[in-house]
Amino acid sequence: MIIRKQPELRYSDVTPKNVYLNRRRFLGASAAALGSLAGPYSALAAPTKLNAVKTQAPFSVTDKETPLSTVTNYNNFYEFGTDKPDPGRNAPKWHVPDPWMVRIEGAGAGKPQTLDLNAIMKIAPLEERIYRHRCVERWSIIVPWIGFSLSALLKLAEPNGNAKYVAFQSYYDPKVMLSSGEAGIRFPYVEGLRMDEAMNSLAMLVVGLYGETLPNQNGAPFRLVVPWKYGFKSIKSINKISLVEKEPPTTWNIANSREYGFYSNVNPEVDHPRWSQATEERLGELARRKTLKFNGYGDQVAAMYAFMDLRKNY
Repeated sequence: MIIRKQPELRYSDVTPKNVYLNRRRFLGASAAALGSLAGPYSALAAPTKLNAVKTQAPFSVTDKETPLSTVTNYNNFYEFGTDKPDPGRNAPKWHVPDPWMVRIEGAGAGKPQTLDLNAIMKIAPLEERIYRHRCVERWSIIVPWIGFSLSALLKLAEPNGNAKYVAFQSYYDPKVMLSSGEAGIRFPYVEGLRMDEAMNSLAMLVVGLYGETLPNQNGAPFRLVVPWKYGFKSIKSINKISLVEKEPPTTWNIANSREYGFYSNVNPEVDHPRWSQATEERLGELARRKTLKFNGYGDQVAAMYAFMDLRKNY
């Protein structure tokens, strides 16, 4: 638990008002549903050890890792609650569908296909990458993720000339998850990247953290991590990936386009409409620190945005 004498952030500071006003209804109405998820699903195995090659810079940083207890109890996963501690309490009760299937499709996919999780985990050798993860709410964490570059999976779909963007969709079951009305955002959750962003070696598909398979609240069994972007470019529990020609919709841009643009690069030079982006709070530390442009990954990604005005394309 992180104790602060004078918290700088309130939940209402970082979340649209309609969302945080609705969370109380969810906690009361959904407790029974989340507690009775025997359903038609069989649970995946309990967290197990994963063998992964430890990588070096630029794929890993040397910052002190955030404690596992913080990373698993301070999450954005609105399907299981809209306060940061909610997913850690509610998501572990979810019985993840087994087998877990992921569909890769779209006009840009020369070879559309459906893969199960076991096949996905064999696509490329698993790597452990220690990434900075800086979120739009002005906090950051350091996590040893386990997975592989997103590009390895996308290449299986044989992208063609129509593949300008990559659209992602999360699994959603209204029987056991928060409704769109309760969460204040539309489900299923969707996210997107431009094709060159998706093919950048730093963009990662993750199946584990801290040496083990992903906990439910962190996006089990399969999620996206893009270290030079805000935390909301981190879609969880992915079950569909589409290669498309036009910029795809994203959940937070739909909910609040003024505050959440499509690109969402970490940029301390551009203020959020409600606060400065110049500093951040590393969870577990009391002092604030300066935010690094592109989260410190500028050498690897800045060239992709050289022709763009990042004040307009936020």
